[in-house]
Amino acid sequence: MERILRVNMTDRSYRIEPLPEAWRLLGGRAITSRIVATEVDPLCDPLGPNNKLVLAPGLLSGTTLSSSSRISAGAKSPLTGGIKESNGGGQSGLKLAQLGYRAVIIEGQPREPGWWLLVIGPESVRFERADDLAGLGQYETARRLFERFGRKVGLSVIGPAGEMKMNIAGIGNTDPEGRPGRMCARGGLGAVMGSKGLKAIVYEDVGWNPPRSLDEAVWKAASKAYVQELRTQPATAERYPKLGTLGVLELVNKVGGLPVHNFRWGQDERALEIGGIRVREIILERGGQTTHSCMTGCIIQCSNVFVDKEGQEVASSMEFETHGLLGSNLEIFDVDWIARFTRECNDLGVDTIETGGAMGVAMEAGVIRWGDAEGVMRLMGEIRAGTVLGRVLGAGAGIAGKVLGVQRVPVVKNQTISAYDPRAVKGNGVTYATSPMGADHTCGNTIALPIDHLDPSDKVAVSREMQIVATALDVLGFCNFARGVMSATPQTFADLFNARMGTNFTPEEIRRYAVDVIKEEIEFNRRAGLGPETDRLPEWLRTEPLPPHGAVFDVPEEELDRIWEGY
Repeated sequence: MERILRVNMTDRSYRIEPLPEAWRLLGGRAITSRIVATEVDPLCDPLGPNNKLVLAPGLLSGTTLSSSSRISAGAKSPLTGGIKESNGGGQSGLKLAQLGYRAVIIEGQPREPGWWLLVIGPESVRFERADDLAGLGQYETARRLFERFGRKVGLSVIGPAGEMKMNIAGIGNTDPEGRPGRMCARGGLGAVMGSKGLKAIVYEDVGWNPPRSLDEAVWKAASKAYVQELRTQPATAERYPKLGTLGVLELVNKVGGLPVHNFRWGQDERALEIGGIRVREIILERGGQTTHSCMTGCIIQCSNVFVDKEGQEVASSMEFETHGLLGSNLEIFDVDWIARFTRECNDLGVDTIETGGAMGVAMEAGVIRWGDAEGVMRLMGEIRAGTVLGRVLGAGAGIAGKVLGVQRVPVVKNQTISAYDPRAVKGNGVTYATSPMGADHTCGNTIALPIDHLDPSDKVAVSREMQIVATALDVLGFCNFARGVMSATPQTFADLFNARMGTNFTPEEIRRYAVDVIKEEIEFNRRAGLGPETDRLPEWLRTEPLPPHGAVFDVPEEELDRIWEGY
């Protein structure tokens, strides 16, 4: 029997509630957004007691399916001011699903200062003091908690940025080896967790206890078909295991959409030094790992373990978005420096995209010079120390731009644009503008599609389709890399859903379900004061041509406004 765990941090009480019938078919992003939309005042202070932090595994999380045990974190975002679902890998989704909880709802706020652990077991919850962990980075926090609770538990933790309630703060989830770098990174939800007085959540291990499927025969057949397709498609069978997310860097550079010098250029030959092919060569030369699973049972293994010249581990994993925003965007083309940035961001507990956007603004303002890797590390030290400058940068690129007097700030709904310039990858530009989450490529990434990315004519339809697929994956708990399989074999995903839930949905009904989730999120944003006027890219992206193609973002605004008409 799946249940809801409701935790009140004001009096440190909890209730284990039966799963409401109205929520029976909701998981992952669907249930986090439903709870936020129906239980949170859209006008509340996102860091106040009336906001709620919701953690939920996907509907298929905790099962044997590859790449299906991601966790959704939901709340009103302190960064965007709207609804937010931030999605992470690691072990948290699997552990929470196998504990039998469809969602954990964290309410209220402690009356006194101090830090707490929330220890979740199958039948009870404990609150334990965590003041000894105050100020620690995510790595040391995880190490101490594993010493205390054993290596089989799962952890969701925050670092110093979350404690200081910075907008760039995320929630770190531990991978199978215990690294806390699988981030629910976007939207400042680490700050919401910090506002609840929670330093960490511990998910007790109950052994292998997958959620029950209601039609085992259909489940087995659909699972087999899904795995066969994963092993057949070139992306999931070859490119992602070999190059990880960095495999897309060369493509984005080729199409002229890589952010360089705060999104001034879209291409740079130096980018090949930080691309997937070169990083793989370096990892192999030094004895690191070019394939690695961020969660138990994943057969794609797109992660990696990067080591220094002495063979000592620096970071896991080296990712495209980090290389784009903290690399080429800052004119830093040194893999070893980017590895250090990755490690530092994971320890601080911050979103590398938002951090990279803020660093670009700092360079634009002359705080440090372009390409100054040591300067970036110094500024990360300011963030860790909580200085005035550190807090300005920790507030995100949008606020940093206002404080530092910078006009060219790459944000939508105050959230930094991902590492695909929307002038060259126009489908992603539509996603940035129209997603209720703000600028977020994971809400509908179009780069892998065989289309002319510079042509604006069909990009609203393309983005809409990718937003629907991405939302369905978030509901089920799948990694975004399953999107190719879902697009190619939608009946397989409908079969998995039906076997698990005892329904008889068609693929089209799954799509309708996903659209309903998006519309519920948009409605929350409207009530929070984020009207259609916020569904826009910055003006300079429409007027400033992007080399090498001289492109601007020219998808008509009236088309953006009509993206969900008739859906």
